[in-house]
Amino acid sequence: MALSNEKWAEELGMLIGESILVVTRSDQLNLFGQTFRPIFAGTLREVGEGHLTLDPVTIKMVTAPFFQFPVPLNIPLENIAHFTRHFAPDKVFPLT
Repeated sequence: MALSNEKWAEELGMLIGESILVVTRSDQLNLFGQTFRPIFAGTLREVGEGHLTLDPVTIKMVTAPFFQFPVPLNIPLENIAHFTRHFAPDKVFPLT
């Protein structure tokens, strides 16, 4: 059963300042001509109405597994498939 946005916000609000891993529901995303799986690692800075903000944030791409996104990244709560607490952005794991 999927969590409501309110439940996500409540749970995530307790993690502000922690490093987390977020996986979104999309199969793939495209950024700067690169197609990648929606896997993000970073410090949770804000949980707002319907979204969270990661800053700094690392996008885990096969071709650039430590790509640091240049600005804070907002992710809609309804697009979150999974998150993991205490996840270091420099952690290495297979993406293929």
